Amino acid sequence: MAALSKNPFTWVEIYVEDMSRAQKFYETVLQIEMTPMQAPGEMDDLEMLCFPWAEGGINSSGALCKTSEMKPGTGGTLVYFACEDCAIEASRVESAGGQVLQQKFQIGEHGFCAIVMDTEGNTVGLHSMN
Repeated sequence: MAALSKNPFTWVEIYVEDMSRAQKFYETVLQIEMTPMQAPGEMDDLEMLCFPWAEGGINSSGALCKTSEMKPGTGGTLVYFACEDCAIEASRVESAGGQVLQQKFQIGEHGFCAIVMDTEGNTVGLHSMN
């Protein structure tokens, strides 16, 4: 089997009910700016806001998505966001309208993570090496 020359993860979609509320949550917690993205032609009711990415870089990105086809919720895929120190991002969660489910904890040699719930009911992880 040939080795991949880049990260095999390429895209993540986080489904939301209230796009402006979700945008404010992620921009506040992660200290980023999200950008609107045009949805594929066949999906008339799909609204998308993209997370930052480096074009051509070894990275993955994704978007907040609002559509009648998919709904947010707990128990599905768990997305982890890279952080310098996940305790810092976790400290912004409640003031941004979310809930900290698990404060920063060590995951052995793989660093640390915290688990939070966004304003839409999605559970997401925050990961850092420190």
